[in-house]
Amino acid sequence: MEHEHTSKCGCCCKEHHHEHEHHHEPHHEHEHEGGLKEQLIKIAVTVVLLIGAVLIERNCNLPVWQLLLVYLVPYLIIGHETLHEAVEGVMEGEPFNEHFLMAVATVGALCIGFLPGAETEFPEAVFVMLFFQVGELFEEYAEGKSRESIAHLMDIRPDAANVEREGVLISVKPEDVEVGETIVVKPGEKIPLDGVVIEGKSNLNTVALTGESAPREVEIDDEVISGCVNLTGVVKIRTTKAFGESTVSKIIDLVENASESKSASETFISKFARIYTPIVVFAALAVAFIPPFFCESYMSGFSLWLNRALTFLVVSCPCALVISVPLTFFGGIGGASRNGILVKGANYMDVLAKVDTVVMDKTGTLTHGVFEVEAVHSDNAENSEEAQHHLLHLAAHVEHFSNHPIAEALRSAYPDECNDGCKVENVEEIAGHGIRATINGDVVCVGNQKMMDKVGAVCKSCHHVGTIIHVAVNGKYAGHIIINDRIKSDSKSAVAGLKNLGVGRVVMLTGDRKEVAEKVAGELGLDAHFAELLPTDKVAHVEDLIKTKAENKALAFVGDGINDAPVLARADVGIAMGGLGSDAAIEAADVVLMDDKPSKIALAIRIARRTIAIARQNVVFAIGVKVAVLLLAALGFANMWMAVFADVGVTVLAVFNAMRALRVK
Repeated sequence: MEHEHTSKCGCCCKEHHHEHEHHHEPHHEHEHEGGLKEQLIKIAVTVVLLIGAVLIERNCNLPVWQLLLVYLVPYLIIGHETLHEAVEGVMEGEPFNEHFLMAVATVGALCIGFLPGAETEFPEAVFVMLFFQVGELFEEYAEGKSRESIAHLMDIRPDAANVEREGVLISVKPEDVEVGETIVVKPGEKIPLDGVVIEGKSNLNTVALTGESAPREVEIDDEVISGCVNLTGVVKIRTTKAFGESTVSKIIDLVENASESKSASETFISKFARIYTPIVVFAALAVAFIPPFFCESYMSGFSLWLNRALTFLVVSCPCALVISVPLTFFGGIGGASRNGILVKGANYMDVLAKVDTVVMDKTGTLTHGVFEVEAVHSDNAENSEEAQHHLLHLAAHVEHFSNHPIAEALRSAYPDECNDGCKVENVEEIAGHGIRATINGDVVCVGNQKMMDKVGAVCKSCHHVGTIIHVAVNGKYAGHIIINDRIKSDSKSAVAGLKNLGVGRVVMLTGDRKEVAEKVAGELGLDAHFAELLPTDKVAHVEDLIKTKAENKALAFVGDGINDAPVLARADVGIAMGGLGSDAAIEAADVVLMDDKPSKIALAIRIARRTIAIARQNVVFAIGVKVAVLLLAALGFANMWMAVFADVGVTVLAVFNAMRALRVK
């Protein structure tokens, strides 16, 4: 197998070769599978030839140089690429890499038999190179599994789009569809571009984006995003974005490039390898050349200590660290993405794992961000259902032309206001107060208490907590309507989940009134809340909380990614409610929750902590075993077989441990 993608990935400069490609077209997957098969065949052939060489050595009394030729055949079959990489590293001025260490150790083992009084180590040399390639094979396999875990995101990349042009339906590449064109999506097909449904209705499978299996219903005028799978009906969609700007392209690009941001652990390992590898090379030279001076015969002592130095070199290769730690973070990012959590880089895994304070926006994060009429109280003595209906009918008419969320809530509560024959005139919006209009000759004012004071209407208090909309008719108080933002069904479990993880403080910031904030905070069990805040006030509060957080702990801010961009940027880690791929959320935050569920915050932190724990396990295990065997090798108690375990065996075990990061319960 040609390892072009690892040609410069030695221990001192290897940034783990999962970064070498960012485009997962099908032929790359086939190349990967074909490469693994080729490597397996090469390993199998080498094993057979090595067994044959051992049998020849035992049964034929060949001179040393002829025996070398016999062992060179399997050695070169399995090791020619490693030798090439070693020479290439030296030529490029970066000699201290894993290929160089393996080349020196095995070539030395092949040559040591020619020294006076030394025994041949031809089988050991071939075996070390063989096991080194087995380690490479496991690394390739593990990385392939990691990429498969993210492959569900690659599956959302559509192959074609059915576009209507001049009355004819033609299939084209999604990149060739222009904004404003009409595409047709049949059941079972992926939606290729973002757009708006203009005909038909259906259910969409959003599991690849959100990790949730529940289908989402769409009908005319609903926005749809690329990457979802159409399940039931045929829908026509007017495209609103080019393919390059669509949700599917942005998400794939974000996940593919997440590995470019290094975690603190990866940065440490990279720096460690750059310093550590040259040190062990010079230490091996010292082991080979200095102790023989204290022996009776320098040459006989040299062959003994050279053998120890070669063993020392094999043990010292830090493959387990350089491979397994980045692979662990790659797996953690993949496991998170399968659950609808997009982490923009391994460095954010580090921060997430340290989160001890979670600050959340209210509207759109803990609540749906959609106002609904909760209660209607008419000033009519009986407060009958008919009187409530009439009050709602007047308010909906007055707010008919407003695009304010409260106006939308009133219109939604009284959908028939356009068809009841009422005459609406003289609509006037009074800034900071409300709206006034004439309905069937009556002057109706809808707004806050300032509006009521302005027209001389006496407001009445209400025991309900929420946004209170007062209504006056011809200057006389007619009643009020209570509007509230509905709390998300999993907000309470989200707060409980954070507490179970040991998060010290869960705080809510909102621009809403104190009474509303107190009600939401009480229902959810928050530690603190701050109300009636402007965006600049939110930043100030976050900065105060950052100053008071424990040392070596982090603060996460969770918002909707649109209005909260300044606070998301100021927090140690910004988590955005993605709204099924909101552009602003993907751009503004470090972590994006694709399904808007606050309960995923705790899951993201749990995944990050588990990923860090696995990375630390690999570091402690690899360094511990290597230090122990290095000491044994220097003292002459470790042979080449033990060295193979300390290098390749530890690497394989660390890689398998790293793969656990993919699995998320």
